[in-house]
Amino acid sequence: MKFSHVRLLVPNVRECFIFYRDILGLEVLYGNEDTPFAEFKTGDIHIALEPPMASEPIAAFRNKNEFSALDQVALIFRVDDVDATYDRLKSREVEFVKEPHDTLEWNMRVAYFRDPAENLIEINQGI
Repeated sequence: MKFSHVRLLVPNVRECFIFYRDILGLEVLYGNEDTPFAEFKTGDIHIALEPPMASEPIAAFRNKNEFSALDQVALIFRVDDVDATYDRLKSREVEFVKEPHDTLEWNMRVAYFRDPAENLIEINQGI
């Protein structure tokens, strides 16, 4: 078996599509603003977007906390420079839940933000 992608179940595929394409600058493999499914290239592992199943309450996707037990997944992106990436994303009006900081226990510099569906995203670099 080979792990191929992560599918995020999001309440608004269009809003998330625009975020991942225009704000994060990911390459679109499939879909556009009007399709109910989209997929992005992020190296060997892809990110896909799809609406949640009808039985899933939309309220479950509306967590505004920094970190929460409701978080089921975090997307981790390795970047060359966390501070430069932070500045670039801030200029695109991304709201961070935790600004760049060093985590000495992992020898990483990290920052955290959420996509429009409230999925937690980490950017990191080694220190």
